[in-house]
Order: sequence, then C-alpha cells, then structure tokens
Amino acid sequence: MAATTDSPNATTPFSLDLSEDQRDIRSWVHGFAESVVRPAAAEWDEREETPWDIIREAAKIGLYSFEALAQFHADETGLTMPIANEELFWGDAGIGLAIMGTSLPVAAIFGQGTGEQIGEWIPRCFGTPDDPKVGSFCASEPDAGSDVSAIRTTARFDEAANEWVLNGQKAWATNGGIADVHVVVASVDRELGARGHAAFVISKEETKGIEQGAKVRKHGLRASHTADVHLDDCRIPAENVLGGKERLDERLARVREGGRAKSQAAMATFEATRPMVGAQALGIARAAYEYALEYAGERVQFGRPIVDNQAIAFTLADMKLELDAARLLVWRASWMARSGKTFENAEGSMSKLKAGEVAVWATERAIQILGGNGYTREFPVERWHRDAKIYTIFEGTSEIQRLVIARAISGRQIR
Repeated sequence: MAATTDSPNATTPFSLDLSEDQRDIRSWVHGFAESVVRPAAAEWDEREETPWDIIREAAKIGLYSFEALAQFHADETGLTMPIANEELFWGDAGIGLAIMGTSLPVAAIFGQGTGEQIGEWIPRCFGTPDDPKVGSFCASEPDAGSDVSAIRTTARFDEAANEWVLNGQKAWATNGGIADVHVVVASVDRELGARGHAAFVISKEETKGIEQGAKVRKHGLRASHTADVHLDDCRIPAENVLGGKERLDERLARVREGGRAKSQAAMATFEATRPMVGAQALGIARAAYEYALEYAGERVQFGRPIVDNQAIAFTLADMKLELDAARLLVWRASWMARSGKTFENAEGSMSKLKAGEVAVWATERAIQILGGNGYTREFPVERWHRDAKIYTIFEGTSEIQRLVIARAISGRQIR
C-alpha cells in the first residue's frame, strides 16, 4: 500500500509493497546468511577474529563489493539497503558487521569525496574477491563520541611538503588498524569546533604514522574487529582530504566570516547511515524472535506446547508487534534519506533508537522463553542478547541513547 507524501518535490512515494527485485535481493542475502553465516557464527564468535573466509565468500558471490552497495543504494525507494542489512544480521551480528562495516567509510567517501576520490578509494576499501580488504571510519575518540565538537585529533597542512600531518587517537573504530583504507575525521581549525573538521583518507599500507592501538575485547559482535587507531605525525598527500583542499579552504573561510558550514564531516556520515544501523538491530531482534517462536512450539510441558500458555503467546505477539513497528520507522527513515529529505524530527536517530531498544527487549524475552538457555550452537540467543547490547551502546550512539539502553538492560531508573 503506497502512501503519498506531502512534499511536491518527492519523486518516489513511500510504499510497503516490495518490488520483485527487492524480494529477489532479500532472498539472495537471506540464503547467504542461512547457509554460510549461521553455520560459522559460533566458531568466529568464540575465536574473536575477523572472519576473512566468510568475507571472501561474500566477495566471490558479489555481496561484499561496491557494486552491491551501489545497487542497493540505487533503489529509489530506499528500502533495499535496510532489507539486505536486516537479512545479513539475522544470520549473525558479528559476521554481519565484519561484512558491512566497510560501508561506513564508503558512505563518507561517496558522500564527501570528489569523483576522482570515489573512483580511486572506494574499490580499495573492498579489494578483490581473492584478496578482500576492509575499510574503517575513525571519528570517535576517548573523550569524543557523539560530541564530535570535542574531537582533538588535528590535521595541519605543511605547505612546504604539500602534505597533511595528522596527530591524535581514535577509539572504538570498526576495522581500526586492520583496514587498508582509513577515513579519519580531524580538526583543521580547533577554534571553529565541529565546523572546522574535515575527513581524510589514509592508506595504511602506504603511510607511516598510523598504527593499531588496543583491540577492544567485547561481550558481543566478537567476529567484528574493533580497536583504537593512533596517528603520530601521519603524513598524507594534500589531495587526500575528502572533497579537495580548495573546497575545504572555501568552507573554512565562509565559516570564519560567519557563514554556515552546511555539513560536518562526522555527522553527515552518521546521519546517512543511522537507518542502516537500525536495520541491523532488526536482524538481531528478528532472529531472537524466530528462535523463541520455534522453541515455544516444540517445547512441551504439562502435555502441551508452551506456546499454548497465554503469557508466552502474548509475549511472542508483543515481540512481533514491536519488531514490525521498529521496521516501519527504519523503512520510513531510509526512504526519507534516499529521497533527499531532511530529518527535521530526527527520524534517522528515532529509527535507530527504537530498533536498538527492540533488539535488547526482544532478546531478553527470547532468553526467558527458552528457560534461560544460554549460549549454545542450537540456540545462540545469549550471543544475540550480548550483540544487541554492545551494538547499541558502542556503535555511535548518543548519550541519551546510552541512558535509555542502560535503563532497558538494568531495569533501573537512570537519574
């Protein structure tokens, strides 16, 4: 059922009817998640290593590639990207992020880079099917998460060498230190706060002064590499600032004269990708719901399946309701972003927050229905429970989102 929009400039109305192409892509990604990701999920979660074998398989079938991302993004309805993300994370959140984590630096390059930069750097983020690479987006710091104005990493231009010199520390970077391509947000003019930031693209193999710091030991998403990144007099060519130095100089001059910066390097990327994070949380929630539903139909107590008990049936119904409600918010935000609409009411953040809450809430209910059954290869809902928590908290959430999730996890009021 299609719903017309109140914007006269909209070209594609919002619709819940999936096209044949969308259904085909959903089936394709679901098949990969079911046959390749799920059987390997427990192993890579226990190993706590990047699943290069799985990434290579995804690359060989074309799922891990810029062409696939471009195809998903080309959908004018905006729904193919969240559909693909949900299916992949339904398979496993850790492996899902190992595959999709590169999409964040790609989004930054595609959204802020010049045509030449897009053509040069995006293919390098993926490598080749036989030798896949990953990319990393480095914005957060020990004292700067959602508060991007607190970023302390600096970028100084050395005119004599025609190079940028970067110094600082990045924290919680997905693929940090193991990526071939790092996109780093740094301050060019500290006095301008977030308006003085720019994004720089760095090849780790070709550049000195960029090193991996401490790897984060996580409770969830253990197949996805997360680490600090240290920049110590890291020198890169002048042309490695996204958008080009000339455009950066023009923007900084405009801001210094009191004009608007139009966009911030970190926030522009976060805004564009928040609905996708929400879709990934949907995959976690749906997997837990489906396991709980199947188990409730098979588990017999007092001569009947436990799903016949009203409390469990109502809980499952509530899980399905919350899942579908969150999906509607994610799809609406994705459609708005693809249609070029401004998130006037923070629709992107709303969809991500709701989906994250549902992921935590649904996995907790699933564990209860499974009788507290912990981490097993047959019912790994405890892993999804950990993944739901860790993903919502550590992947670019705001302070208020962290408080909401902390309250959901602990059951206590946050003052």
